[in-house]
Amino acid sequence: MLIDSHVNLHAPQFADDQAEVIGRARAAGVGMMVTICDRVSSFPAVKAIADAHGDIWCTVGTHPHEAKENPSLAAQTLIDLAASPRVVGIGETGLDYHYDFSPREIQRQVFAAHIDAARATGLPLVVHTREADADMIAMLEAAHAAGPFKLLLHCYTSGAELAARAAALGAWFSVSGIATFKAAETVRAVIRDMPADRIIVETDCPYLAPVPYRGRRNEPAYLPHVLARLAEVRGWSLQEAEARTERAFFDLFDRIPRPATLFPASA
Repeated sequence: MLIDSHVNLHAPQFADDQAEVIGRARAAGVGMMVTICDRVSSFPAVKAIADAHGDIWCTVGTHPHEAKENPSLAAQTLIDLAASPRVVGIGETGLDYHYDFSPREIQRQVFAAHIDAARATGLPLVVHTREADADMIAMLEAAHAAGPFKLLLHCYTSGAELAARAAALGAWFSVSGIATFKAAETVRAVIRDMPADRIIVETDCPYLAPVPYRGRRNEPAYLPHVLARLAEVRGWSLQEAEARTERAFFDLFDRIPRPATLFPASA
């Protein structure tokens, strides 16, 4: 089974053909998707997609770009919304110092609320990080010392030190279409050192379409190109890459029932 761990199906880019996009994904062998909440105010639309499709799950949270929308966001708000059985993660959340669309202090404040919610619910924290390595690892390590929680660094493009220190906390990592870009050798170098049992794949559609679709609207149907590049980088066969990423996905998103045909959870 191919699993797209990070899609944005409520995005306006899919407003006119969302059903067709989902159909093409299934035809391409994508058996499951997690559609991501970018702000709490979008959660009803995100959840409606998951409610309508048995093979699509969702998260609840606010992207760091949108943190300014609700700077006083409380962990309890996220905890209450995450009670829905279709919610399998907290986020997307984190720190983005590249654009600073939200003030950094507000980003950190909102991120902290998500960490508390992840710890309280036991659901994995879906983390976005860009040009914020020092603050990101400081917050993750301090929070983890106060009480462990599961976390995923999605679409990972940050440095090797953050990756290593997050891996020491038990983090999972997701690989996106960026891994296929010609100029992304530094990203591929980090992928080579990621924990083999904690790597999953994503498209982050409608963004970051992989080669040979780069520059177009991305779709979950393009996930096989991401998996193929991951397999090449890690020296795995396609079959091994698919099996490893599937197993890692269910180890992380453990609210989703594990298929009976899948190997047991990783030790």
